[in-house]
Amino acid sequence: MATAGQPVWTLVYDQVVGGNQDLYTIPSAGGVARRLTDDPAHDMLPRFTHDGSRVLFASDRSGRWQIWEVAAEGGAARRVRTNEAIEYQVDESPDGRMLAFLSNENGPESLFLMPRAGGPARLLVRHGANTIMGNPDWSADGAQITFSSNWRVGHQIYVVDVGGGEARRISPLHRGGCEPRFRPDGRRVIYVDRGHLGDTSLLTETDLLSGARKTIVDWPALNYDPAYSPDGTEIAFASNITGEYAIYRQRLSDGKSWRVTQGKGDARYPDYRPDR
Repeated sequence: MATAGQPVWTLVYDQVVGGNQDLYTIPSAGGVARRLTDDPAHDMLPRFTHDGSRVLFASDRSGRWQIWEVAAEGGAARRVRTNEAIEYQVDESPDGRMLAFLSNENGPESLFLMPRAGGPARLLVRHGANTIMGNPDWSADGAQITFSSNWRVGHQIYVVDVGGGEARRISPLHRGGCEPRFRPDGRRVIYVDRGHLGDTSLLTETDLLSGARKTIVDWPALNYDPAYSPDGTEIAFASNITGEYAIYRQRLSDGKSWRVTQGKGDARYPDYRPDR
């Protein structure tokens, strides 16, 4: 539910229903979910494009994980890039001109950039040979990308300039983190802080200028997949506080929260449709 005067956005997420993982959309205030994809394969990790017209996602419907997209109102899905690599976790730049994604096309899993219109991909970050990376996310000005990597000391949160250069770690070594997202103001990043695989996880926000950290969600559960609303006043996230993962929202000004999705089956990876 939403309070009077509070914006209502559209959320996209993935959910396992009847053993099948597909994409759904739902008003952020809750209500009836609408199925966006319907395929026997796994469709997951959805992200709206910069203008909210389409949804990018990962699917193994071709026999391996690849990047796909579908119109935000539904329809036939289209594969964005075709090769023999495993590619997923994609995010479109704020101007719609570039994609950031993970691929093992040239060996270890690495962070690549590719023109949205097509063309060769450019390697942006490569760590060690056995590195697992995760969740690239663009800053609102398109100048930086945050991501996670288990290079050297467990999963940590990094920020890198799109133009290139050394990635900068922003999470404390003793805690680590994964699934980072930029706040719309570009100054803060929220991420999952599980203390290197603890029994519960926090959602922690870090100020990139001061280095100050603030706990946003500390429920006694596994809390994952945070995403900011377009105006930065709230987050959506997944939590298994009731036993199965469901999508929740939390207002940042006072910590008030609401459950968004209902029904059986794990619901994960929410993303807000941008204001248009």
